[in-house]
Amino acid sequence: MAEYLASIFGTEKDKVNCSFYFKIGACRHGDRCSGIHNKPTFSQTILLQNLYQNPQNAATGPDGAPIPGVNPVSDEECQEHFDNFFEDVFVELEDKYGEIEEMNVCDNLGDHLVGNVYVKFRREEDADKAVRDLNNRWFATRPIYAELSPVTDFREACCRQYEMGYLNSECTRSGFCNFMHLKPISRDLRRELYGRTKGRSERESRDSRRRSRSREKEPRRDRGERRERSRSPRERRRRSRSREPRRKSKDRDRKEKDKKSRDRSRSPRDRERRDRDRDRNRNTNNNSGSVHDGDNNGTSFKQEPSDNFENGQ
Repeated sequence: MAEYLASIFGTEKDKVNCSFYFKIGACRHGDRCSGIHNKPTFSQTILLQNLYQNPQNAATGPDGAPIPGVNPVSDEECQEHFDNFFEDVFVELEDKYGEIEEMNVCDNLGDHLVGNVYVKFRREEDADKAVRDLNNRWFATRPIYAELSPVTDFREACCRQYEMGYLNSECTRSGFCNFMHLKPISRDLRRELYGRTKGRSERESRDSRRRSRSREKEPRRDRGERRERSRSPRERRRRSRSREPRRKSKDRDRKEKDKKSRDRSRSPRDRERRDRDRDRNRNTNNNSGSVHDGDNNGTSFKQEPSDNFENGQ
């Protein structure tokens, strides 16, 4: 049962939730609708209600007839007015709140869709910030009413008949259709605005790749160096003092080991000569420092080894 309810959520089969509000973010019944309007708590898309004022609508009556005393607006003038409006809103929102992926303006005549502006940001945080700020701002002497919108796919929200024949207006309900009739902007303006956003995205991606490559080129410190850098100077001095006795004992052991290795490398004759020198020095140290010769004449001399003996002769 739960899977079935999830599969029909937001569709015409859903008898609880309003399918039109889920698709286009607005409903012609408003608060009197029998379905529930689930307003999102977070979304990439925001809705600026009735923000765009079409000058051609102001010059004609509800039936499309021109109002006496009001100069009609040509299609060229209306397109120029719309391009200026679109550029002002797009640049202001993107520079102040964040990157915009898509912006659409409704050209419908129904009260729930007329002049609605849908802005889809790249990040949900930017959309939330824009809604909180725009509700305290004005545009063309009129207050702005902004809210988060559930619309994420504008292809499902647009009128297919209107998109297939925009110039011929093939939609049978005309401007009072319950689906979006999106007003297009000129090609040059679209290329300028969305190329501006695309260029910024490419620069950000290049910068991120450059930063990642620079991080890869940095030499990686070994674990011991990182550990030493993490300690305080006082702790490093304490550790160095505690290591000194061990270092001295290691040096002493190394010297003894080197001495033994030198002894092993000597020939037996060299070892015998070294032992005789050591015994002779020991006997000399045991004497008083002077000895008498066999004639007992009192002549003293120091007993020194012969040079020939040292040379092995």
